[in-house]
Amino acid sequence: MIRVLLVDDQHLVRSGIAGLLGLTPDIEMVGEAAGGEEALELVAAKVPDVMLLDVRMPGMSGIEVLARLNEAEYFPPTILLTTFDDDEALLAGMRAGARGFLLKDISLERLAEDIRHVAAGGSAIRPSITERVLRGLRSLSPEFECLDPPCRLTSRETEILRLLASGLNNREVALALGTAEGTVKNQVSSILSKMGVRDRVRAVLRGIELGWI
Repeated sequence: MIRVLLVDDQHLVRSGIAGLLGLTPDIEMVGEAAGGEEALELVAAKVPDVMLLDVRMPGMSGIEVLARLNEAEYFPPTILLTTFDDDEALLAGMRAGARGFLLKDISLERLAEDIRHVAAGGSAIRPSITERVLRGLRSLSPEFECLDPPCRLTSRETEILRLLASGLNNREVALALGTAEGTVKNQVSSILSKMGVRDRVRAVLRGIELGWI
């Protein structure tokens, strides 16, 4: 069962998403928050597997919630939600550690699929969004800690980094490469260590900035 925390300042949106996810047998809503401070409290209390987080909220935005979680004991895999395409929020959210970025008019099937993907260690970034991330990040410097310069990756590690950039989780990377999932897990750990970053999203962003992807 995948435990989900939903954060959105609009009651109707929360009710609608919660009602839809209630139809999905392997996803359980463990909490709802109407604002950033409440979200931080529920993350600590509920320790959700995935958090759905509204980008634009009064008081504390979704990006600010992510910034606070970077200093917290637990940072759940997070999918940002918005009602419109927002390149600025997308770039800021990915830099802050979000695993995905979805529009609120997404179908139940796609939302459930992306929640499962993120819970399994992947990301929820559609190809069209990935292209915009690539365009935007090439002109920006990283805003998170990393080794400078990082250790160079092997050809296989670079291949895995590119697959991670396409949103694949460890199991899917293993299937694509015809290798064991445990082997991919070890190689991902090596990538993070060599690049001096703490998670695969930052590894992908750093790889883009370095021109390795």
